[in-house]
Amino acid sequence: MPSRLSHIHIQASTLVTALALAALSGCASSPAPKVAPTATTPANATPPAAPASAIEGQATTQPLANNDATVNERFAQWVANFRETARAAGIDEATLHAALDGVRLRPRAVELDRAQPEFTRTLWDYLDAIISPQRIAAGQQKLAQLQPEADAASTRYGVPGPILMAVWGLESNYGSNYGDVPVFDALATLGFEGRREAWARSELLAALKIVQRREIEKDRMVGSWAGAMGQTQFMPSSYLAYAVDADGDGRRDIWGSMADVLASTANFLARSGWRAEEPWGTEVQLPAGFDPARADSGLRQTSAQWAAEGVRTMDDTPLPALADASVLQPAGARGPAFLVGRNYRTVLRYNNSTSYALTVCLLAQRIAGGATVQASWPRDLRALSRSEVLALQTALNRKGFESGKPDGQVGPATRSALQQYQRSIGLPADGFPTADLLTRLQQEP
Repeated sequence: MPSRLSHIHIQASTLVTALALAALSGCASSPAPKVAPTATTPANATPPAAPASAIEGQATTQPLANNDATVNERFAQWVANFRETARAAGIDEATLHAALDGVRLRPRAVELDRAQPEFTRTLWDYLDAIISPQRIAAGQQKLAQLQPEADAASTRYGVPGPILMAVWGLESNYGSNYGDVPVFDALATLGFEGRREAWARSELLAALKIVQRREIEKDRMVGSWAGAMGQTQFMPSSYLAYAVDADGDGRRDIWGSMADVLASTANFLARSGWRAEEPWGTEVQLPAGFDPARADSGLRQTSAQWAAEGVRTMDDTPLPALADASVLQPAGARGPAFLVGRNYRTVLRYNNSTSYALTVCLLAQRIAGGATVQASWPRDLRALSRSEVLALQTALNRKGFESGKPDGQVGPATRSALQQYQRSIGLPADGFPTADLLTRLQQEP
């Protein structure tokens, strides 16, 4: 997903990760489930969280079946209503005819959009599955094959080739799987379903503009269930804003032209804040007695300041020069630590998921011939299920540690509440949820 489906919000980000892992277990690095090829979506296209109406203020909440005459009639009416909106926005009749005459309801897109996976995988399992020897080798091979295109993009935008390869590898398994759902079907279905109608209508209108401008043929506009397109999965609005015609053929082809694919991805990252003079970060050793609460993305200072506190690289070489770096402990105080800067946060703009951003950076590091993660992951721990996170949040709230409304997702409020609880019982306050902490919370009076 560029900033990319900021992932259809946090819920979609969780879903995408789960789907990606399911697919990755079966192939080198495809981010799509076998039942319905898909990929992550650009973060800059974050849909609104508030539900919108499908027709006359009534969001569709029942399962959609494309053989249900009533549902099909309502869908056809929604499309007809949208045509009027598109006409008013300047879309011509030829484009409306080409793009919308054959549009189909895709119930599977709604199922995936609504899904809340009960079980998740740990970050280290995620990294093991994605940063495999096969994926690293494929990335190195692709970089060698596409050196002229990658070098041109890097020279123009300042984004290294290995980063571009890593994004490409995660988004579509180096172009082998970028989805097969027609973009107009996916977006019209999500708009009709209603929970994100305003967002879907906006992206649908952007897709019509792409066709009207003759950027690409309508039949080639295929992608994920969420409407993300091309080899590095741009939403239509991201395409309009960031896609680049790097090969000079007059079209911005993120499906078939690797020069356009790599330059468009580099342009997105560059305009999202990438600093050519900085690395993404590095794995670090933390000093004895380091307060894990300082591993906070909001606490940023220079590499020199972190070095003065005793933060060191794994091989004791000087820390890379980072202007506003933070310490990241994605597996809690028992796991590896990283010093990350602005470029890591820029990758988060592509997909707002720690797992995604760290995986892109570490995969790029390996493609470039760099080291693997050296510290050990806490592999004796397991990921909490969604139900368990709900129980954890409920227990924290009951004990007066406000984690917000329980939703089964570990966000900043839950981590903060968990840190407060850990401090209250004399544990390192890393805010990392574990089964032991859940059991202790539930057993305490």
